[in-house]
Amino acid sequence: MTDELKVVRAGFAPIKGTRHLAHDRLVLDDLGVVGDRGFALVSVDTSAPSRGRVLRTVQHPSLVAVRAEVAGGGLEIELPGGETVSAEPVVTGESIICDYWGREVELELLDGAHSELFSRWLGRPVRLARARRGDVVFAGAVSMVTTASLADLARRVGDEAALAAARFRPNLVVETEEPYAEDTWLGREVQVGVARLRIGVPIPRCAVIDIHPETGERDVRLLKTLASHRPLNRAGEPAFGVFAEVVAPGVVG
Repeated sequence: MTDELKVVRAGFAPIKGTRHLAHDRLVLDDLGVVGDRGFALVSVDTSAPSRGRVLRTVQHPSLVAVRAEVAGGGLEIELPGGETVSAEPVVTGESIICDYWGREVELELLDGAHSELFSRWLGRPVRLARARRGDVVFAGAVSMVTTASLADLARRVGDEAALAAARFRPNLVVETEEPYAEDTWLGREVQVGVARLRIGVPIPRCAVIDIHPETGERDVRLLKTLASHRPLNRAGEPAFGVFAEVVAPGVVG
């Protein structure tokens, strides 16, 4: 029997590292959330133009202050000051091999005003690139956290307002009564909307959770708090939430 979970928030960011936005409706296919991190920003190696590196949020926290949304056939980005670009990225026919957390992915380089705006915002030259479905995902197709675990962490840090779910960038927030009940779900199939997921491994957390999910400023020490009471992986990263794979595609919301 498959357990049915109540989803209280669903979301994603179309450009890796930009603000994690709530959505009323998510489409899940075999590879995960449609539209989730379909684009990334890359730093091109000037000494080897066919190679580069995907920008990491933990090294460029100001990215989370930027709103990005797919609108029709175009991509709209908005900086905190209100400057926007809304256009369809220009396909160049170029590709680049990028390092992404120790593995290589091939991305399609794009031209247009998006790259120029991000370069000005970050103070360094970057390019917008597009990934094949599933390529710019760290592990697991769908990320999930639970309401009881969020509430427990808020109690431990003494600041409920600091624990906006977007800080953890989950695709799904599901309702639970017991903190960390998700630790017991590994390998279990669950129903969300009309889709079915198989729970995989715990999500290891890094310092990204210490930055405000709208400004990018470091404001709380959640990582240290998590590490004080949660299981650690070999790299010393504490677990919070779980990854899941899509067993039966469908719509959530």
